[in-house]
Amino acid sequence: MTRMTPSEAFVETLVAQGVTHVFGIVGSAYMDALDLFPAAGIRFVSVAHEQGGGHMADGYSRVSGRAGVCIAQNGPGITNFVTAIAAAYWAHSPVVCITPETGSGTQGLGGFQETEQLPFFEKITKYQAHVNRPDRLAEFTSRCFDLALAERGPTQLNIPRDYFYGDIDVEIPKPNRIERAPGSPRSLDEAAAALAGAQFPVIIAGGGVVMSGGVAEAAALAEHLSAPVVASYLHNDAFPASHPLACGPLGYQGSKAAMKIIAQADVVLALGTRLGPFGTLPQHGIEYWPKNAKIIQVDSDHRMLGLVKRIDVGVCGDAKGAAAEILTRLRTMNIKVAAHANREKRLAEVKRQKDAWEAELNTWGQGNGTPIAPRRALRELEKAMPKNAMVTTDIGNICSVANSYLRFEKPNSFFAAMSFGNCGYAFPTAIGAKVASPDRPAVAYVGDGAWGMSFGETLTCVRENIPVTAVVFNNQQWGAEKKNQVDFYSDRYVGTNLTNPSFAAIAKAMGADGIRVDHPDQVGDALGKATRSGKVTVIEIMVTQELGDPFRRDALKKPVRTLAKYKDYV
Repeated sequence: MTRMTPSEAFVETLVAQGVTHVFGIVGSAYMDALDLFPAAGIRFVSVAHEQGGGHMADGYSRVSGRAGVCIAQNGPGITNFVTAIAAAYWAHSPVVCITPETGSGTQGLGGFQETEQLPFFEKITKYQAHVNRPDRLAEFTSRCFDLALAERGPTQLNIPRDYFYGDIDVEIPKPNRIERAPGSPRSLDEAAAALAGAQFPVIIAGGGVVMSGGVAEAAALAEHLSAPVVASYLHNDAFPASHPLACGPLGYQGSKAAMKIIAQADVVLALGTRLGPFGTLPQHGIEYWPKNAKIIQVDSDHRMLGLVKRIDVGVCGDAKGAAAEILTRLRTMNIKVAAHANREKRLAEVKRQKDAWEAELNTWGQGNGTPIAPRRALRELEKAMPKNAMVTTDIGNICSVANSYLRFEKPNSFFAAMSFGNCGYAFPTAIGAKVASPDRPAVAYVGDGAWGMSFGETLTCVRENIPVTAVVFNNQQWGAEKKNQVDFYSDRYVGTNLTNPSFAAIAKAMGADGIRVDHPDQVGDALGKATRSGKVTVIEIMVTQELGDPFRRDALKKPVRTLAKYKDYV
């Protein structure tokens, strides 16, 4: 036991957990601890808005594999974290959200910047710790980090502001890291047997493959089976795009090749994916989910097994370990693999579907005019994207269409808002990713509506010297919602038209570089210049108002008006 202040115990615990960066906005509630950050080797990244800080912690965690950390002033600073923590929850990101609170002696009196801070995060965290004594601050801090990493999700550390002061006797806890198991022997045996009997096995590579570091193991299993591999929704980096067995992503605006291939499967191995409902909806007019196939689902969270889709085999285990164990069984247990007999026919079908999809992408929406057709802009960005780039995408029409064009060779390269689907996600997440991996280009795809929520973090990049590239698609509209007004509300546009200034000019006024692009031939050069510049750069791409398919055609229907005054609004 060592005598120290609670602030010192808190900071020493951060150091023990390997924390080198904390994202947030300065506040008096934790200033005593903040004062110690530089001496402890912790860089405090001062952000423009707490939500941005939370997304930065998210991006940092997803690239580094370590916990991302965010902190802010009690009350309004903490409530501004809610959206970012919800996004981190659905992305399975180990973010530790530190929430200094009103002093313990005045709670409940309605003091300045007071609110109950635990209920906001109750349903969007894996664990919540409320420090009830100063001498337990190190204990609770350590547990938040341990559980964020063990359970792959955000945790909350709530600290009354007066508990940073005084003197305590404390022992700094050592990090507790768990070893992940591949699954029970019985379930792995059943999975291997089902795959061995498959005539057309297909593997879905999900986020669990990336999080477990299991891309190589997934590839080895796919190669042994000659099984085509599709990526789960918004996990395009879960399998190398250039691999002959890779067919692209499922889900909204995904690969038609992937969808037509999985539709033929008689056995599906869902490796490290919860098979979320939005990621398996019909797309491009294709009902691709194979209703009569056997489904093997591997997930480290037993609650996910069979939750969304009926499954035949559930493996509660690590994606990397499970893939390796299944392959070992197929190789050593004298199991005859039926798919070996028709390998060439299946590989020919994979190539045929991939070639057809590529040919369609080469012609679909590839106009040469000004403003630029969205799909042409995305195709040009794809061609010019640095091979080791990290790409983040916001929610919205054009950013979501990018799912057809984003291809990666290595994991931890693609970061989207996942099923929470919040605007303002991409740019701050790219900042956190860049901080975690400064040697890789970080590129954010953002629509003009979402840019209005996040462009303030350009100031963060300038101030903190974080060279991120933001690609802003300027079409003067909230495109995804306008598509619903086109399809269901007779082209009555309420709240969907935007009047934008020059985003490139604003970037320059903020101290960043700004490039305006209005012809397809300029897109690739602009991206190359921006990612090589060493400065934060905003590429403003002027695009047409062409709209893609609606997100949720299944959730809307033609209105029926009953009041006479609204009879024309049908």
